[in-house]
Amino acid sequence: MPEIKKIKPTKSQMPSTKRVAAYARISVERGRMIDSLSAQVSYYNNYIQRNPEWEYVGVYADSGETGTKAKRDEFQRLLADCEAGKIDIILTKSISRFARNTVNTNSQSKYN
Repeated sequence: MPEIKKIKPTKSQMPSTKRVAAYARISVERGRMIDSLSAQVSYYNNYIQRNPEWEYVGVYADSGETGTKAKRDEFQRLLADCEAGKIDIILTKSISRFARNTVNTNSQSKYN
């Protein structure tokens, strides 16, 4: 008679939710540009919160700050929260929101 081996079921791991934040920035504080920043923040708020696999962390937004300046308070706060392990994914319109070029991106972090 063949031997039957019973395999006990294991609990499957449900994928954990990802902690998601977004970064928005405008370079100039004028009329329609302020509206643009507000629209970006609103868009990211809604987009992140609609995804059931994501946990909303927040939207970090700098107004009137150029991408060539390292002193952007919200950008620095975003980096600090990433370093602290509070964020898994960052959404942004373009990598240029972080810095004008990839060489500057690393030099703008006070954590390097």
